[in-house]
Amino acid sequence: MLRFGRLRRAEGHVGFAVPVSKISAMASADSRRMGNGGNVGGAFQLYLDSLRQELWQRDPTLLSVVVALVAVLLTLVFWKFIRSRRSSQRAVLLVGLCDCGKTLLFVRLLTGLYRDTQTSITDSSAAYRVNNNRGTSLTLIDLPGHESLRLQFLERFKASARAIVFVVDSAAFQREVKDVAEFLYQVLLDSIGLKNTPSFLIACNKQDITMAKSAKLIQQQLEKEINTLRVTRSAAPSILDSSSTATAQLGKKGKEFEFSQLPLKVEFLECSAKGGRGDAGSADIQDLEKWLAKIA
Repeated sequence: MLRFGRLRRAEGHVGFAVPVSKISAMASADSRRMGNGGNVGGAFQLYLDSLRQELWQRDPTLLSVVVALVAVLLTLVFWKFIRSRRSSQRAVLLVGLCDCGKTLLFVRLLTGLYRDTQTSITDSSAAYRVNNNRGTSLTLIDLPGHESLRLQFLERFKASARAIVFVVDSAAFQREVKDVAEFLYQVLLDSIGLKNTPSFLIACNKQDITMAKSAKLIQQQLEKEINTLRVTRSAAPSILDSSSTATAQLGKKGKEFEFSQLPLKVEFLECSAKGGRGDAGSADIQDLEKWLAKIA
């Protein structure tokens, strides 16, 4: 049985009392309406309307306070929901082939220190505080680069990606260009297909090595390789299965591929996780840190 406590009216304070008999009568009336074929939602709404009218007649000020409290609670719930959605979109994925230096970049960004690393077989993640005045933080996620694992882990994390940093071994690029282009092709297709398209960076790592290719040359060669991939992959369905639909393509049909044709902005920069003065030296990742601060 529902009971409402009686508030005493003291000097300078406002109180009210809802008679128990009144509540019982209202509840009985609603029960009869429900029994006569009314739906539960309609009966409950009638009950709320009656209660609101009763409160208004007894004390309009109290009703205003209750409405204000409900509005505040709804605002807090909505704000928490929005904040949780934003926080779920603050991951930065470090992807690339094996031995391109992703894990050392991951460690350098977090600690600034050098550490010997080995090929990853699982993901590693940590909070990274960006270098800006807002005190923003991102979640760095280092994904395995092994051929049998990289697409599997990309599929797992891509939906939460705020940004993707595709790391390239600039020193080994000439012999790995085809593998780099194939993986990059897949990552770009996945990124464009996401509801919230992430920021995209190609980090040309290991610039401390003498034979390292420049970011400009890497960009030009990747555009050529991806253009070749577009041709071969678009032709594959008609050769293998005439009933298959054409695969998605990057860039504009009938034109040589360029990164500028994509709906997302792809940026290039040069960096060195190891640094130019040996293992004990500082890394050359200032441009990467600035880019992360920009997209945070």
